[in-house]
Amino acid sequence: MSGPRGAHGTAAGPHTRSASGGPVTFKAACPDCRARFELDAGALRLVIGGSRRTTFYSFTCPACAAAVRKPAGERIVELLTGGGVSTLRSI
Repeated sequence: MSGPRGAHGTAAGPHTRSASGGPVTFKAACPDCRARFELDAGALRLVIGGSRRTTFYSFTCPACAAAVRKPAGERIVELLTGGGVSTLRSI
């Protein structure tokens, strides 16, 4: 995890809170248009399923409006939930 210097990181990596305790943002990339951008926790959704195949996070690309779905391993689940991302549990 990065130090508390900025409010950015990656959806697949570290995130930090701003020095003022502000919102967390996550760096992400679109596999369709290859744009790179930052998203706040409200722009991401995390689904925790019964297996690795059914656990993923999703967002809409702000550049091309593509619906993006990426797998979420244990570390990503930890980072996203810790950053306030809305979480759904499926059975």
